[in-house]
Amino acid sequence: MTPSSPVSALTIAGSDSGGGAGIQADLKAFAAHRVHGLSAIAALTAQNTRGVTAVHVPPLEFLQAQIDACFADFDIHAVKLGMLANAEVIGLVADALEKHRPPHVVLDPVMVATSGAKLLEDAALKAMRTRLVPLATLLTP
Repeated sequence: MTPSSPVSALTIAGSDSGGGAGIQADLKAFAAHRVHGLSAIAALTAQNTRGVTAVHVPPLEFLQAQIDACFADFDIHAVKLGMLANAEVIGLVADALEKHRPPHVVLDPVMVATSGAKLLEDAALKAMRTRLVPLATLLTP
């Protein structure tokens, strides 16, 4: 069976200004598999191959608006989760997944950058375990 429109996948993650990870890498992977990539930016990083110099978490209302806009207009077959930064963001994303019920959820629990910079607050680990892991179809290492 061939879908009448391209398969869509939504990445909810951080943006890597160096282009090697996060939303940028997810969109490249989606395109390589002929999947229409959508994105909701949960965090912005200032980073390059040598490290992360700054992290900004946009207002929760803006993240919610991005997620809702994508689900309102696209038939989303999968959601891939990456850097979510803190417990508040994780709670919002979990609520959105429970509301929209995508068929597949891939959880990549991004906690530390390759350079060693922390990308997830310590207090967010419990929220990730209790709110997101139960919603995941697939959990990546």
